[in-house]
Amino acid sequence: MTKEYSSGPSRVLALRGIEVEIQPGELTLLVGPSGCGKTTLISIMAGTLNPTAGQVSVFGTELTQLSKKEVTDFRAKNIGFVFQQFNLLPSLTAAENVSVPLVINGWSKAAAIEKSAAVLKAVGLGDRLHSLPSQMSGGQQQRVAIARGLVHEPRLLVCDEPTSAVDAASGHAIMQLIRSVAMQPNRVALVVTHDPRVFDFADRIITLEDGRVQGEKRQSVDPQLLQTKHEVVHA
Repeated sequence: MTKEYSSGPSRVLALRGIEVEIQPGELTLLVGPSGCGKTTLISIMAGTLNPTAGQVSVFGTELTQLSKKEVTDFRAKNIGFVFQQFNLLPSLTAAENVSVPLVINGWSKAAAIEKSAAVLKAVGLGDRLHSLPSQMSGGQQQRVAIARGLVHEPRLLVCDEPTSAVDAASGHAIMQLIRSVAMQPNRVALVVTHDPRVFDFADRIITLEDGRVQGEKRQSVDPQLLQTKHEVVHA
């Protein structure tokens, strides 16, 4: 798969013939220097960006063969995205922010808020259901963003720098939560990170450089990292 950006006579190859397969039931990290293509790659995998050449198959569905509406519908049902900058709507409460993917999928507002409250309680924010983003810490806002990524029970969870804006304790809790999702056999979890504190949570670390895969490492995860359990809500 390749991705090229053009601006007038200039062109930049962000991805140079990348071939990656992400497995369910494990947590995969994408690491590498800024500008190496990590965010471009996850955006293509999440269906928010098209490759210049190549195929993108997600759970057997070839995204490049779908119409724009079909990709949007597929993403709404199957993919959860946790953004680096949270992207919470400032005028909505935590529960309302989390409910957005459910409303998009046709849930009634009341049912969506009820499910959102359950997921927020599962990530330790049961006392923040009615708080606005401005009333929460960075770590709390990140957990709201993760709850929003999880609430519609996506088969693919994609996280872009989920611990970049939080302290060590909050980052630890966030990675425990993400890993609890990744360990489900029907789920795939992919995390882009520059944060070496989270490397020990991964089963697999893929290193990118200059738009190419430079290496891959598999490792065993220390059970002591996972002592705090998170009850991820799912059907």
